[in-house]
Amino acid sequence: MRVYLPATTTVLRTLVDEGRLVGPHTAFAVTAVLRGHYAVSEAEADTEELEYAALLAAARASLRLLDVDPLAPRRRAVVAADVTDDAIATLDEPHIEAGAVRVTADIALRDVASVHLDGADAEDDVRAAVNVVLEADLGSEDAQFVVDQAEGHELAWYATQEIGPLLDLL
Repeated sequence: MRVYLPATTTVLRTLVDEGRLVGPHTAFAVTAVLRGHYAVSEAEADTEELEYAALLAAARASLRLLDVDPLAPRRRAVVAADVTDDAIATLDEPHIEAGAVRVTADIALRDVASVHLDGADAEDDVRAAVNVVLEADLGSEDAQFVVDQAEGHELAWYATQEIGPLLDLL
């Protein structure tokens, strides 16, 4: 199953340097809960659109990780990886975001399909969003507006062999 793991550049550096990210991990995937959230059946589902929704949920979770990683550049990061179904537990509690899963296994660099990262042009908006994301989670419309500004930036796609050189530029 393809999962989308929220990250920071610090997490990406660990992935490159150590060749894996030690589990367990909270990630996002196309689950029955996510399908239900978008009110689509298996037959109606556009898998690409649902995967994009999971990616965006991971990108928002990346804002929360940046809040506790003050040395990381203010760029959202997401690792897309393929893991076995038996390493995934669906988190379908009412207070948990749709598509959230628990990955019990390590994520090896060889399992990574791609990395998604904000460009430099997003840093100011991401910095502002990091400062208010928890308020947005609690329902503040003003904070949500700030988060929406950051989420308006498209994440760039990088192949696994590009991660190290990309991090060296930051």
